[in-house]
Amino acid sequence: MRTIAEIAEAIARQPDMMRLLGHVESLCLPDSWIGAGFIRNAVWDALRGLPFGASPLSDVDVIFLDPADLRPERDVSIEATLRALAQEPNWQVKNQARMHERNGDAPYRDASDAIAHWPETATAIASRVVQGKVEIIAPHGVEDLLGLIVRPTPAFARKPDVYRKRLAGKDWLTRWPCLTVIDP
Repeated sequence: MRTIAEIAEAIARQPDMMRLLGHVESLCLPDSWIGAGFIRNAVWDALRGLPFGASPLSDVDVIFLDPADLRPERDVSIEATLRALAQEPNWQVKNQARMHERNGDAPYRDASDAIAHWPETATAIASRVVQGKVEIIAPHGVEDLLGLIVRPTPAFARKPDVYRKRLAGKDWLTRWPCLTVIDP
């Protein structure tokens, strides 16, 4: 696996991942994606010689961007709808149109801009299915993801304590001991 296209092809060959992406697509949410560990873990598994997507997910992060309805209750309602479609996994839905406030950023222009502000470059990736075709956005590219490198995004390089605290709460080096962690 060397390119974003090869990542998309690998996802397209995974029935479970495609089923989850299809559930999100069926909701017709504006600028919606599944991101973070959904892709990162699957790629890191494959690069370590495990089956693509072998590691269980603690949650599936669904994002969308809709400035017309910022109510957190909407996210909860979407999570309930997704649970009705698939009880597993633990769905986590966030409208990125309000997340900039929590993160102390300027308003995000779109989902790609929101993802660019996620903590690590290897995590700042998302996918969706549109008419059966897998699309991927990775505002910082996929070099760190494919290189097994954990480094802060520019947004989190300015928040080193938050970045370090997040890393301390993960067991990534236990699961993928071949990772290189870059401290800001």
